[in-house]
Amino acid sequence: METIKSIADLKKIRTEILEANQKQIVENDNKKLVEIKVAMATCGIASGAKAVMDFFIEELPKRNIVANVKQTGCMGYCYAEPTLEITIQDEKPVVFGYVDLKKADEIIEKFIKKGELVDGIIPINYELAN
Repeated sequence: METIKSIADLKKIRTEILEANQKQIVENDNKKLVEIKVAMATCGIASGAKAVMDFFIEELPKRNIVANVKQTGCMGYCYAEPTLEITIQDEKPVVFGYVDLKKADEIIEKFIKKGELVDGIIPINYELAN
């Protein structure tokens, strides 16, 4: 790491960081943001949710998809683990169950990229807060 010896050095680093962030914002402006919540309660982890989450974290950037992948607790769909909720910008969330690595790949290629529905959708049984 570079040693900061003066205020000028600090300002230079700050400017570089701000410019890099601005470039990332501009590049992402034309892409829809995708949010993926992976249920990582005990039943989800036992069913393979960690591998599914890791798959999304690794594969989405490779496929040039801007996404926020995060873990969440129980969604109440223990019978269908691993489960995940996907929200594509300005659209309602969709919950998928029984997601293995093959299904995760299909979700990326068909649902996220093309907007096509795929098997495994679970009806949402809750209301979203505004």
